[in-house]
Amino acid sequence: MIKKTIFVVLLIILGILLYLNPNFETISAGVAILLFGMIMLEEGFKVFTKGPLQNLLKKATNKLYKSISVGAFVTALIQSSSLVSVVTISFISAGLITLAQGLGLIFGANIGSTATAWLVAGFGLKIKISALAMPMLVFGVIFTFQKKETLKGIGNILAGLGFFFLGIYFMKEGFDVFSQHIDLTQYAVPGFYGVILYTGIGILITIILQSSAATLVLVLTALAAGQIEYQNALALAIGSNVGTTITAVLGSLGSNIAGKRLAGAHLIFNLVTGIVALVLIHPLANFVDKLSEIIHIGKTDFTLKLALFHTIFNVLGVIIMLPFIKKLERFLLKIVKGKLDKDKDVDEPKYLNPAVLEFPGTAISALINESKYLFKNSVFEIVAHALNIHREDIKSNEKVKAIVEKSQTDFKTDIDDLYYSKVKSIYGQIIKYASTAQGSLKLNNKQTKTITDIRIANRKMVEIIKEAKELNKNLRQALNLDNIYLQEEYNSYRKKLTKVLRLIYLFRTENGSTHKHAQKLKHLKKQATANVRQSNESIDKLIRKNLITPEMASSLFNDYGNVNDMIKKLIYVAQLLYG
Repeated sequence: MIKKTIFVVLLIILGILLYLNPNFETISAGVAILLFGMIMLEEGFKVFTKGPLQNLLKKATNKLYKSISVGAFVTALIQSSSLVSVVTISFISAGLITLAQGLGLIFGANIGSTATAWLVAGFGLKIKISALAMPMLVFGVIFTFQKKETLKGIGNILAGLGFFFLGIYFMKEGFDVFSQHIDLTQYAVPGFYGVILYTGIGILITIILQSSAATLVLVLTALAAGQIEYQNALALAIGSNVGTTITAVLGSLGSNIAGKRLAGAHLIFNLVTGIVALVLIHPLANFVDKLSEIIHIGKTDFTLKLALFHTIFNVLGVIIMLPFIKKLERFLLKIVKGKLDKDKDVDEPKYLNPAVLEFPGTAISALINESKYLFKNSVFEIVAHALNIHREDIKSNEKVKAIVEKSQTDFKTDIDDLYYSKVKSIYGQIIKYASTAQGSLKLNNKQTKTITDIRIANRKMVEIIKEAKELNKNLRQALNLDNIYLQEEYNSYRKKLTKVLRLIYLFRTENGSTHKHAQKLKHLKKQATANVRQSNESIDKLIRKNLITPEMASSLFNDYGNVNDMIKKLIYVAQLLYG
């Protein structure tokens, strides 16, 4: 509702401005074309985020300096900090990286976003940019009509750059025409009040344009046309940085919890950076002057000086925030509660949310993590309780035989209740997200097979629960019957399943012994497959000696097949999820 109201108000203001001053039309058109170019650039680069870019960003997060460097480099290359934010949100949502690792990428993206100012100041305003824009548009449009996705991506990038440069050209031309009628330097405000006023104007323009990059281009073209004073331009640059936090916060209103937390980090970072830049604006401006002499930037080349100033105060902001990243992470986790928190309801997915469906890699990671969580926290518990055995006993070093012998109390487990409260909802969400990923994302053969395997693993989990329910019913009856032979047979079933559950627990928790446990599981699975094809000799012997009734024998035979099926399925699921 807030976003819609702001949008309507901004449209009205823009309409009034265009009506009152037709000279404003060319500048407005330039801004519109530039923004459209940035959207096309982002769409073009999205094609390439599905492979190398995602891998690069994910691998860069193991060290803070790497994540900041790569975040800066990628943002400078693709000219889109928002795309880096989308990838980062997907990674955090899928559990691939922590919030602290994501903060490194976002801080780096803030530095990388300063490349736009350098591109415009050092290149876009120095040559007749429209001459370069036209061929890019022509070839870009040709490529966008190609069927191959890579070529379409290249086409969008070329067309995006073409519109970007064309937007700069129109803005520059607009200010040249504008200056013939109105001299905006008459409204220059010196001193501290000027800094505060123009910072506020920078914030307002960024909120209107929804892009700090577009605000900076506007400021640079106005500065090049002599329509604003250099000191006021510095304040506008600071305002653009602060203003982009408001757009980020508004954009996060409909986002998932990872998006809200990153927006919070963005807000804190840019506010701190903005305040520091405002307090130190004159010392920083003097430092820019001295540094400009060293790197041979002309005294009157104010556009390049503004680009240098913008970079310096963003780098300074990162340096100031570096020691506080862990504290910032804890603060955001505490303040912004939501779907990633461990205190959510047991029937709610922990990793699945719309953000993970942005890319194949994050969708698959989220599906695997959600399936592991379901297996570890629900299926494992249900099977253990169906056997009247505590999970902690299974995880212990106590001998399986001793565990089964001491665990003779009926837990009175309501497996249907556990299924509906802990499994059904999450299982449905996993299938839904798996189907959506296969239908909406462009997957390669390996990715398609992985998602199919995930679906099969989850279906097997549901089958295991149904078989555990049948086994639990017969086990409960056996405990109530005074027949030690029947109870011994069921105890042997319990031992087999407990041994498998323990091995699976060790398989997924002891990284150093994974191969050893995998071989044992493989042997048990092979054994269970062979058992299905053979009759149980011990049951045959009990029947011949009339030690059990035909009804007891029938239950034992059915559960003999169930137990072997459960063993095969449990191992199959473990191999798919952890193998």
